[in-house]
Amino acid sequence: MDRFAFRRSQALKLLRKPGAEAILVTNFTNVTYLTGFTGDDSFLLLGAHDAIVISDSRYETQLEDECPELKVRIRNQGTKMLDSVADVVRSANVRRLGVEADSMTLAVFQQIGGKLPKTSVVPTTGLVESLREIKDKEEVAEIVEAARYAEKAFAVLRATLRGEQSEKEVADDLEHQLRLFGAKGSSFPPIVAVGAQAALPHARPTLRRIDSADFVLVDWGANARLYKSDLTRVLVRGKISPKLERVYGLVLAAQERAIAAIRPGVTGAEVDAVARKVITDAGFGRQFGHGLGHGIGLDIHEGPRLSSVNDQPLRAGMVVTVEPGIYLPGWGGVRIEDDVLVTKTGCELLTHCGKTLADAVVE
Repeated sequence: MDRFAFRRSQALKLLRKPGAEAILVTNFTNVTYLTGFTGDDSFLLLGAHDAIVISDSRYETQLEDECPELKVRIRNQGTKMLDSVADVVRSANVRRLGVEADSMTLAVFQQIGGKLPKTSVVPTTGLVESLREIKDKEEVAEIVEAARYAEKAFAVLRATLRGEQSEKEVADDLEHQLRLFGAKGSSFPPIVAVGAQAALPHARPTLRRIDSADFVLVDWGANARLYKSDLTRVLVRGKISPKLERVYGLVLAAQERAIAAIRPGVTGAEVDAVARKVITDAGFGRQFGHGLGHGIGLDIHEGPRLSSVNDQPLRAGMVVTVEPGIYLPGWGGVRIEDDVLVTKTGCELLTHCGKTLADAVVE
């Protein structure tokens, strides 16, 4: 059984709880995860006896190449997707159909019910996403590949950073370097935030010059084919002030202690608490307003979460970011982020950019 067939078999087992005979997978990323098909605008009807991709003529050849073992229904030009879905569901004689409530509007849910009056439509939540939380060896290898692309591009950025560049110019150059090194592209629009801008966790690059402050925060990642990486570092071009030295040291200590706490059985909330205690005890608890981290894989943000509200135990094969931060309006912010694999006995750091304060200094 190949990896995609295995994933489909696992998804079918999860259908027992909601009592559905089949599930209509409408989240395009979940379709990719279950089939290997990398296109979009396509659904998957997954049942005990059949796995049928519902698509259109644009993807007919691609489907034959990427998942030749699957049945495919190519809808005719002018035929609406939900009409094709209804035909396939009726042909499969599905009486209880699971649907992905997280990726389906209420209007679509109601339309499917209207087109299938003899079929009970059962909402499900996070069914395929729960499978995606545990990465296999191939998935981990691709995340590592994405991390290497990101690290190589960042090394170029660090070596060529100039004071007259704007945040936007640096972000654009970084994306260009990612592609030059072989990445499909950036995992998300890079954050390049100088000085006070770094107090905004999701700052957008502006025309502000790099030399307008002593330090700059860079949050970036690479997309290696399908899987992604996510890192954050701070670079210092000017003098290291006592304030920056203290804040940076706290964030680094918080991150290192949290990483050391990661192992199977520990909850996301417990790991979050380890990092949060370091920052809170130093008097900056209110300045660390987001969760410690998130899962990463086909999406840049996926389960599990490292946050105070997640009591889910970590399991071997999960890949999470660990990214504590302190944000001080009017001054700036420091965040340090790495990607970490949960192993059977602890964890493994997948990203290796230097992160001491000495590493942050550029000439």
